[in-house]
Amino acid sequence: MRTAPTILHLDMDAFFASVEQASKPSLRGKAVVVGGLGPRGVVATASYEARVFGVHSAMPMGQARRLAPHAAYLVPRFQLYKSISERVMELLRALSPLVEPLSLDEAFVDLEAGGVARDEASARLVGARLRADIRAATGLTGSVGLAASKMLAKIASEQAKPDGLVVIEPGTERALLAPMSVRTLPGVGPATGDHLRRAGITTVGEIVEAGEDELVRLLGKAHGHGLYAMALARDDRPVVAEREAKSVSVEDTYDVDIHDRLRVGMEVQRLADRCVRRLRGAGLSGRTIVLKVRRYDFSTLTRSETLRGPTDDPAVIREAAARLLDSVDTTGGVRLLGVGVSGLADYTQEDLFAQAAGERTVADGPVEEHAAAPAEEQQAPAERRWPAGHDVRHAEFGHGWVQGSGLGRVTVRFETPGSTPGRVRTFRVDDPALEPADPLPLVLRRPGEKRGAGAAGAAGAAGASGQDGTAGPRVGLSEASPG
Repeated sequence: MRTAPTILHLDMDAFFASVEQASKPSLRGKAVVVGGLGPRGVVATASYEARVFGVHSAMPMGQARRLAPHAAYLVPRFQLYKSISERVMELLRALSPLVEPLSLDEAFVDLEAGGVARDEASARLVGARLRADIRAATGLTGSVGLAASKMLAKIASEQAKPDGLVVIEPGTERALLAPMSVRTLPGVGPATGDHLRRAGITTVGEIVEAGEDELVRLLGKAHGHGLYAMALARDDRPVVAEREAKSVSVEDTYDVDIHDRLRVGMEVQRLADRCVRRLRGAGLSGRTIVLKVRRYDFSTLTRSETLRGPTDDPAVIREAAARLLDSVDTTGGVRLLGVGVSGLADYTQEDLFAQAAGERTVADGPVEEHAAAPAEEQQAPAERRWPAGHDVRHAEFGHGWVQGSGLGRVTVRFETPGSTPGRVRTFRVDDPALEPADPLPLVLRRPGEKRGAGAAGAAGAAGASGQDGTAGPRVGLSEASPG
């Protein structure tokens, strides 16, 4: 492991919700929850104002609404998030050729490989300047962790949240890790965490006390050795330059075999939803749905179904996974289940939304069955849908966003990223003057603020020298043009 904290981990703060607040003046400083709004919807991101009430990512949306009924609940705008993510990743690639994105809002950077940091002082300076450049380029904040390994850099960025920078100095790692939960370590999920808890091991320090042999006995050779090394802060994993993903998948191994067919089906549905969250987090969609089943006798079966085009629609993926499960015999019990998506693309083919079940209409909410209509009615255009939070334009009132819709009406707040909070008006859902619109670019500087003013300018001035007053490293970062 290296001797200087030159691995950087960036995690944008409440990314989806922060983008929504930046683009909607009326939501700034308010509780905002982004995710699927249907009965099975889950929270993708909650603003820090919403987290005060206990709302967090991966929480069922119904539970979130009970905890924070006053919050704004919005459907994600992934294309906008992806465009902002690309600008952030460009800043990271200006630092080093070794950038490893984990999702739209998170990445590792090897500063040593880029030649921009060689010790703690230079790494800290690069981290501070990066945060300032991200704010200048996007108007958003990110938290930065710096350490001598990927594991510790990620822990540091979590401690830095929100909008901060934390450096873990080499030599302090074991003392820092000891009181932390075992779930802090990579590879320790709910099942492994419960297994360790039953053995009386709940902290990283207790893993070290238990010893490597005990970890191997509890978890097996590979996992036991790896986890013990992590507990000792030994992590030599390199930062791997971005490479094209071939698939996105999730799976769970169960301590006790599942025999109830109904529960197996529910687990597959839950895994499908998790897979969609990971898929969307990477800004991807896919054509091929894959189901993996490991049975009681350790035999492993895989089934797959290829759609007409790429999708990230949860209803489509859930129903495809359910159909695949119908072809698998689970008699005797199931040890492992997994759901994956391959044939990846960075776009979604909208006409797949009805493919999950013939002519069913799949929206970000309940799936409604429609009886066959007379031929002349079938020729009529489908009712337009107005997802909450999405952009619209009205012929008279200009640009706005959907606050909500129902009962044949849609409510729109007319405002733009650079305006003051706007007025709310209600229209019929089929109003010909109202049309869906593309998102407007975020406002990156306050009116009258000169280029280089504020945090970015201060960082640029500070960047001329290190903390000790000596010449500091030149970093290839500059403020992006508004767009």
